Amino acid sequence: MTDQPPSPLLPPPDRSPFRLMRERHRVQRVARFLLAMFFTLLALYTIRGFLPSLIWGGIFAIVAWPLYAATRERWKSLPGGTILPLLFTTGIALIFLVPMGLFALEAAREAQSVVTWANEARHSGMPVPGWIQRLPLGSATLAGWWQDHLANPDDVSDLLHSFNIGHGMQVTQRVGTQIFHRGVLFIFAILTLFFLLKDGESVTRQCLVVSRRAFGKRGETIAQQIIASIHGTVAGLVLVGLGEGALMGVAYLIAGAQHPFLFGVFTAVAAMIPFCAVIAVAAVTLMLLVKGATIAAIAILALGLAVIFIADHFVRPALIGGSTQMPFLWVLTGILGGVESWNLLGLFVGPAIMSVLHLLWRNWTRDRVQDGLREEADDLC
Repeated sequence: MTDQPPSPLLPPPDRSPFRLMRERHRVQRVARFLLAMFFTLLALYTIRGFLPSLIWGGIFAIVAWPLYAATRERWKSLPGGTILPLLFTTGIALIFLVPMGLFALEAAREAQSVVTWANEARHSGMPVPGWIQRLPLGSATLAGWWQDHLANPDDVSDLLHSFNIGHGMQVTQRVGTQIFHRGVLFIFAILTLFFLLKDGESVTRQCLVVSRRAFGKRGETIAQQIIASIHGTVAGLVLVGLGEGALMGVAYLIAGAQHPFLFGVFTAVAAMIPFCAVIAVAAVTLMLLVKGATIAAIAILALGLAVIFIADHFVRPALIGGSTQMPFLWVLTGILGGVESWNLLGLFVGPAIMSVLHLLWRNWTRDRVQDGLREEADDLC
């Protein structure tokens, strides 16, 4: 049989070795990509329990890096490359450990007081407290109920025995397990911070290489936007919240509220979430009203509302939105949505995600506007 000539309608097949080599390389690139994705997902699944610690360590490193770099440039005479990272890591750890330690000591002291009070109530009953008599409405009714149900030691003993001790032990065990787990995650986050500070330049250089190879210059712009968002969030949420807590803590002390330090810390933590400091201020106001200090309660409520209004409507939008050029509605949505989705970590992750989305939106709309102007110019010509 003779070979059929190729059809003139179809191009002759390209069987050159260069084409075969390109096809082989393309298949290998796809295979390498799939293999890399498989092991990346496998690694993320393996360390999924420690991902929050890694993210927290990265956030701490981003926040501390400007001061760390300036200090390292100033103190070049320090021997070795681990002393300065160790000092910074220890300092950041103490920022969290000292208040938590003081809070734990105060809580232990209060727990001891509660145990002592429960023993006294079991033997001698619970007399009607004086603040009930100072209530504007229903004081007589509440005092009568208290006298009938809580003043007798037998009634108090029956009430205390009615609590499920086994359930209380289970709750205590769960709380202890959670505290141990959170402590391990905190230690791992601090270790991550130490190594990121120690090898920060190498990690930054590697991230830039990967970003430029994968996304080009746009990837570096997105990374800068995330860093700016984290700095703005720390300044707008953490620092402003600490300022609110310190100011209100001094006000609690002057007003004569009980445990002004604990409520100052509670106010600072609550103030990191917009509009949540009202809960702490309202609690202190109620305590002062129960105590009978009406004027002090009104002053604390007025001062607290004024501080929260100024911080949430003027200071935070300027600090967070100014660093990322993001409207306050985007910032607020990122904070509240981040807290709902990521818990406390969402205070930083939420605004960072929204800042990247806002950057992409600005770039996309700006490109479209410029393309539209070019088309109009072409039509006019």
